[in-house]
Amino acid sequence: MVLETTTLVDRVPLPTARRSVRNRQPVNWLALGQGTCLVLIEAAGFAVSTLLLVLGLPLFVFLLLAGWNLEALFAQLGNLAEHYRTAEPIARRFFAQDLQIGFLIASGGLALLRLPAFLRRLDRRLNEGPQPHD
Repeated sequence: MVLETTTLVDRVPLPTARRSVRNRQPVNWLALGQGTCLVLIEAAGFAVSTLLLVLGLPLFVFLLLAGWNLEALFAQLGNLAEHYRTAEPIARRFFAQDLQIGFLIASGGLALLRLPAFLRRLDRRLNEGPQPHD
């Protein structure tokens, strides 16, 4: 199965021979500004939702391991906090680095998985055109 995608960059026409200035169409600044705002809003929503999913995943895993019992969850978190407090500084640093690397890997992996659907939704929204206001 071949993955074939058409991105926004693929729709940009290739440069042609320079035309005279009279044949140039004026730039629709309103449409350009609206399209830019739409892309920025959609991209911000994509980034925020991806980060919230990644940050909520450890809570889900800890609750699952604790059998959906909050007392067991907080007991495990207290145990983890106590081990962290009594650990040597180098072990704390390695633990913090492992958490950071795991967060980056999880965020990047989830973003890559969600990216094709995001691009399809963005393409559909850009091709809708102006919506009439009621």
